[in-house]
Amino acid sequence: MGSVHVATALAIIHGLVAVALLGAVTHQTLAALAPAGARPGSFFARFRAVRAAAFTNAVVVLYLVSATLGAIVYLYFKTDISPLMERDRRWRALGLLDLKEDFIAIGLGLLPAYWLCWRRMSTDEASRTRAALTALLAFITWWGFLIGHIMTDIMGFGS
Repeated sequence: MGSVHVATALAIIHGLVAVALLGAVTHQTLAALAPAGARPGSFFARFRAVRAAAFTNAVVVLYLVSATLGAIVYLYFKTDISPLMERDRRWRALGLLDLKEDFIAIGLGLLPAYWLCWRRMSTDEASRTRAALTALLAFITWWGFLIGHIMTDIMGFGS
C-alpha cells in the first residue's frame, strides 16, 4: 500500500475516533453545565441522567488517540499539501490550522487537570472547575474537528 493510501486510511480512522471523542466530550459538557434542578424528562435532565464522570477515561483515551493519529496524518499534510496551499496563498486556512495545532497542544496539557478534577469529590468549586475544563476541552475538540474538515474540503486528502 502506498503512503497516500496509508495516510488516507489513517485520516479516516482519525476522523472516526474524533467523532467518538466529540460525542463523549459534548455529552459530558452538557451534563456538567446542565442545571441541577432541570425538569425531569427535559433535554438537560436527560444529559444529567448519565453520570458525567463515566465519560472521563474515554475522553482522555480518545483525545490521546486522536491527537496521535492527527500528528501522524499531519506529517503527510505538511510535506504534500501544505506547500500547495502556500503556493496558492491560502494563508487564512493555514493560520486556522496553526491555531488548531496550538489548541490541541493546550488540550493535551489540560488532560491531567481534567482527569484529576473528575476523580475528586464533588464540591461547588470543584463542579465549576470540572465544568470549565470540560467545556474548554469540548471547544478544543470541536475546533479541531471543524478545522480538520475545512482543510480537507479546501485541498482534498489522499487524491
